[in-house]
Amino acid sequence: MSREGRRSMTDGITGWHAHVYYDPDQTRAVAARLREAIGERFPGAVLGRWHDRPVGPHPTSMYQVAFGVDLFPALAPFIALNREGLTVLLHPETGRQRADHTAHALWMGAVLPLDVSVLPE
Repeated sequence: MSREGRRSMTDGITGWHAHVYYDPDQTRAVAARLREAIGERFPGAVLGRWHDRPVGPHPTSMYQVAFGVDLFPALAPFIALNREGLTVLLHPETGRQRADHTAHALWMGAVLPLDVSVLPE
């Protein structure tokens, strides 16, 4: 089969989410610096709301950064090099939320226990 006829292994990825975790009392300023830097350098990224308490499957405070597949090659390394010790969950959007947050997840820093029971299969 020709290269053009083959389906890419990443064709099912429609976007990416980065969940930046922080402690409201200890590391919110660090998270704010990262957020501001992402906003300045990657205007195509969508910065989600601050959540100063656990929300959804996330065990601690966080905000989300949503971005397209085209930004991944530059934004993922930028986060890795500028997270200043913060934990970040990076996952694709494939329409399979539970798998995206677990089997397909990339972690920067500590792997946190997610409550995947709130996510559809």
